[in-house]
Amino acid sequence: MIISDVDSAFRALADPTRRRILQLVANQPLSAGEIANHFQTTRPAVSQHLGVLREAGLLSESRDGSRRLYQAESMAVDDVINHLQSFWSPRLQELKRQAERKERHRHAKP
Repeated sequence: MIISDVDSAFRALADPTRRRILQLVANQPLSAGEIANHFQTTRPAVSQHLGVLREAGLLSESRDGSRRLYQAESMAVDDVINHLQSFWSPRLQELKRQAERKERHRHAKP
């Protein structure tokens, strides 16, 4: 995933409704109507959210007869997670080392 894709993914994930939609379709494809049933909003509003997620590459759309099914794009979601981990892992490791160092010094003092 190139950085502009990461940026659009983060913009898409900034909305709690879109994050919830991704959770709903993480393990099984659902139709727009099935997704909309989980929210107290209009179907057009849900369709708009689906469009944003699709454009960000986080959601795929397939057809089952006359129904459109939506499912999370696990590779794209993994790319976002990997991007975050590459940014935070070194910082968290340093924080852990500092905390462990302080803990050792605290226990070393009588």
